[in-house]
Amino acid sequence: MLPKDPAILLSVVNTKLRDDYADLEDLCAAEDADRAALEQALAAMGCHYDTAHRQFV
Repeated sequence: MLPKDPAILLSVVNTKLRDDYADLEDLCAAEDADRAALEQALAAMGCHYDTAHRQFV
């Protein structure tokens, strides 16, 4: 389960993307996470998914 706090969520997601998953789609499938909701939560912090770097920036 992914954390709800946006700052912690950002850290956890980027760490998982770096260490465990090929891309955001893989992470969402494995973690049973709603991609749109995840992106919306992190967009509220001004972050977006950068496909070239496979992380939220």
